[in-house]
Amino acid sequence: MEVLFDQLAEISLLTILLLLVVGFAAGWVDAVVGGGGLLQLPALLTVPGITPVQALATNKLGSIFGTTTSAITYIRRVKPSLTTAAPTAFAALCASFGGAMVAAWLPEAVILPLIVLALLAVGVFTAAKPNVGQLEKLRHVGLGHVARAVLIGLLVGFYDGVLGPGTGTFLIIGLVMVLGYSFLNASAHAKIVNAATNLGALLYFGPAGHALIAIGLLLGVANMLGGYTGARMAIAKGSRFVRVVFLVVVFALVANLSWDLLTTWFG
Repeated sequence: MEVLFDQLAEISLLTILLLLVVGFAAGWVDAVVGGGGLLQLPALLTVPGITPVQALATNKLGSIFGTTTSAITYIRRVKPSLTTAAPTAFAALCASFGGAMVAAWLPEAVILPLIVLALLAVGVFTAAKPNVGQLEKLRHVGLGHVARAVLIGLLVGFYDGVLGPGTGTFLIIGLVMVLGYSFLNASAHAKIVNAATNLGALLYFGPAGHALIAIGLLLGVANMLGGYTGARMAIAKGSRFVRVVFLVVVFALVANLSWDLLTTWFG
């Protein structure tokens, strides 16, 4: 317990307040469409002395509280199909653990441009097709449906372990585009899977000692409040609201990752 207080004592009150505000906002965004890491990771990097891997691990620790809270809220009120969500979440957990293990060996300079192009294409398509994700038109049935969902979980879970930004957004993209879910139901499924990907990454980062526990728990409280508020708002306002937030987050991700690319190439 003394170690936890020592961690917080080393950072200013202003930084603690910033982390709380950003943690709430990140939890809210994650609960609706994913992408809260866009806010939370840069805020963590303002903590004096923190390394990038510590920031990534601490982000996962804080986020798991928010994604779990919003997942429980969605399960209680939207009632997503656990027959699909549970195996998808397990596959994503395993893939996220594997992604975290091999992150150091993957050529980020090659992966990032592909991610930016994919996000941009999905954003333009979604903006041009206002009816996409408004109504539930499920594709495939039975084992074929679950198998495709598990494949989405594996791909996105691995991505979350390797890079991370926009994991929930990618899950929603897959569930809406491939399986025909509405944005609201896709968001409900995505939160269950996203909680599992956070856990998978933590199973690797935690024992390695990368997560700053006190800061992660502080973020966790703020994430829980933001996650509950965001999930309730998404459920109340429906798929149209989720779609609008989805588009904002997608283009914010494109801008953020494009900036990362430019600074890598020309910095």
